[in-house]
Amino acid sequence: MRFDSILVANRGEIACRVIRSARTLGYRTLAVYSEADAEAPHVRMADAALCIGPAEAAQSYLSIPAIIAAAKQLGAGAVHPGYGFLSENADFATACAEAGLAFIGPPPQAIAAMGNKAAAKRRMIAAGVPCVPGYQGEDQSDACLIAEAEKIGLPVMVKAASGGGGRGMRLVHKAEELPAAIATARSEALNAFGSAELILEKAVLDARHVEIQIFGDSHGNLLHFGERDCSVQRRHQKVLEEAPSPAVDAALRARMGEAAVAAARAIGYIGAGTVEFLLGGDGAFYFLEMNTRLQVEHPVTEEIYGVDLVALQIRVAAGEPLSLEQSDIAPKGHAIEARLYAEAPHKGFLPQSGRLDAWQPPAGSGIRVDHGLYDGQLISPYYDPMIAKIIAHGATREEARRRLIQALENTRALGIETNRGFLIDLLRHPVFANGQATTHFIPQHFASPATPKASPQALAIAAVLFFEAGARAQGHDPARIWSSNGVMLSPIALRLDETVVKTEIQTLGPHRYRVSLPDAAIAVTLLNTTNGALRLRLDDTECDAFHRFAGDDLLLQIGTQDLRLTDITYLPRNAEDGSGEAELRAPMNGKIVALLAKPGDAVRRGQSLVVLEAMKMQHECVARMDGVLESLSVAVNDQVATRQILAILKP
Repeated sequence: MRFDSILVANRGEIACRVIRSARTLGYRTLAVYSEADAEAPHVRMADAALCIGPAEAAQSYLSIPAIIAAAKQLGAGAVHPGYGFLSENADFATACAEAGLAFIGPPPQAIAAMGNKAAAKRRMIAAGVPCVPGYQGEDQSDACLIAEAEKIGLPVMVKAASGGGGRGMRLVHKAEELPAAIATARSEALNAFGSAELILEKAVLDARHVEIQIFGDSHGNLLHFGERDCSVQRRHQKVLEEAPSPAVDAALRARMGEAAVAAARAIGYIGAGTVEFLLGGDGAFYFLEMNTRLQVEHPVTEEIYGVDLVALQIRVAAGEPLSLEQSDIAPKGHAIEARLYAEAPHKGFLPQSGRLDAWQPPAGSGIRVDHGLYDGQLISPYYDPMIAKIIAHGATREEARRRLIQALENTRALGIETNRGFLIDLLRHPVFANGQATTHFIPQHFASPATPKASPQALAIAAVLFFEAGARAQGHDPARIWSSNGVMLSPIALRLDETVVKTEIQTLGPHRYRVSLPDAAIAVTLLNTTNGALRLRLDDTECDAFHRFAGDDLLLQIGTQDLRLTDITYLPRNAEDGSGEAELRAPMNGKIVALLAKPGDAVRRGQSLVVLEAMKMQHECVARMDGVLESLSVAVNDQVATRQILAILKP
C-alpha cells in the first residue's frame, strides 16, 4: 500500500523515535497529543499535530474514534501505533483498514490470535512450539483450576489470559494458597483487562526471560534477529535488557529462533513481533507469550545487528519484501539498555510526577539515548513512568556494561525522583556483571532498596552552594566574602526529606571553605561552575557534581546520589522539625480521589488525610503534626500540582 505520510498514535520517546525513522525515509510525520502533552517534544518534532482529547488516556491515546478522526483531518496515509496504548488492539488495526489507512503492524487476525494467552498457547502447542506445562481450558471454576494445579504440580503461576505487565499474576507455592490466589488474580484481571479468564502454568523458577525478535513481510518471508535477555525485572516489569543473552550460544539461538519463526508462521504474521520464552538452567525453553508490536527494548537488537527496525516496519507496511536472508544476520558486539523510570525504588518503586527541573542526557562513544524530554518538562501522572532509555553498545559485554554505568553517572535528571542510582547499583552487582542474573535477581538481591542518604560530602557541598547563593542574592561577590584571619563563620541548616542537618561554614579564601558537620569536617573548594556543572576539591580529592536551584530548593547530583535539599536556616524554629509542618502539600501531580477528614477534626501525626492518584497508583498524604484540620484546599476529582497545598493544620 502506497502512502506518503505517517501518523504516530503514541507519545513520549517512542513517538520521537518513530518520527525520526519516518523522516529518514522521506515521509511526512503527524502527531497526536492529549491536553497534558501540548508542549511535548514529539508534538514539536512532527510536521503537523492535533490535540485529540483530555489528559486521561481513555479519552485521548486510547480513543480509536479520536485517532481515526485525527488521521483523516491531518491527511495521514498510515498509522504507526508505537507500543502500549492501542498497539496490540485488533479493533484499532481493523478501524485503520476500514478508514483506508495502512496499519504499520501485524494484521488484525494475528493480533487477535495472540491477544489471549489461553488461545495463543493452544495454537503454539498445535504448531509444535515448546510450552510450559499448564492448563488453558474453558472451565474456569475454582474447583477445576485447583484440581488442574494439583495435576501440574506446585509451584504454579496463576495468570490472566488477557493482558500482561504482571497484572493478574500470582505465584503459588502451597495448595492452601490457591483459592485466594485465584480470587485475587481473577479480580485483578477483570479490572485491568475486562476479562476474568485465567490460565495455569508450571512455575519455572530461577529461569531467564529470553525473547526472540521476529520479522515477517507480506510476501511470505519470516526471519529473526536473535534474542534479548530481559531477566532483570521488578514486579514482572523489565528494568535492564541486553543482547545477546549471556546464557545463549549459537546453537541455542538457532533453536529458539526456529521456534519463534514457527510461532509467527502459525498465525500468518507480518511486521515486527517478539516471541517470549522462559529459559531454564538446563537449556530447555518454553513459550511464554507473543507481543504483536515493537518492543520497548528494540534498541539493543538494532545496535548489535545494525538494523533500523522502525524503518523496516514502514517498508514492510508499504508492501516491500524483506531484503535479508537469515544467513545474512549475525550479531556484532553487545548492547545493554537501562530504563530510566520516574519512580522511587526505596518507596516500593512508587511512580513520581512533577517538574523535571534539569535534564541533560549523556553522550559518548557507543551511547544512545531514546527520550522525549526537555529541561523543565512536567512529568505527567497520567502515563507510564518510564521517561527515557539509555543504551550502551560495546565490542564485549563488559565494555557495554562499563559504558552504561558511565552514561548513567553522566545523566542529569533532577527535580523528581528517578531510579538512576538503582540502575547503577544493578549494573555493578557481581551477579549481573558475571552474566548470571535470572528473573529472581532483583527479588533476591534488591528486595528492599535502601532509602537514599546524603553523604557528608554532599551535605558539605550543599551548604557551600546555599551560602554562595545567599551572598549573591544580597548583592555580594562570594569570592570576596572571607576573612584573612579565618574566623568568619556562617551557620547553614539543611533539610533533606524528614532530616535536618546543621552545618557551620568557615571561609578560608575565595571559594574555599571548611564545613563542619555533626560528625565530620570537610574542606570544600569550588574550582569551576559552568551551567550547573561543578568541579570541586573535597579535602585533597577532586571530583565532579551537578546542581540546579529550583525555587528555594537545591537539586544536587553527586555519584549515584540525586538529592533535593532546602536551606531552613532562617525559617521559624518549628520548621526545622517535620512534626511541626502545618502545610500538607501534594508529593506529586495527580488527582484527588478521597478526603479522609474534614475541617475541625482533630488529627494525629501520621494520620491519612487525603488520597491522591497518580500513574495508576494511589498515594496517601498524611499529617506531619498533631493538631486540628483548619482547612482543606481541594475537593475530590481536583487535579493538583506537585507541592500544591492540600490542607492546613493548626496546633
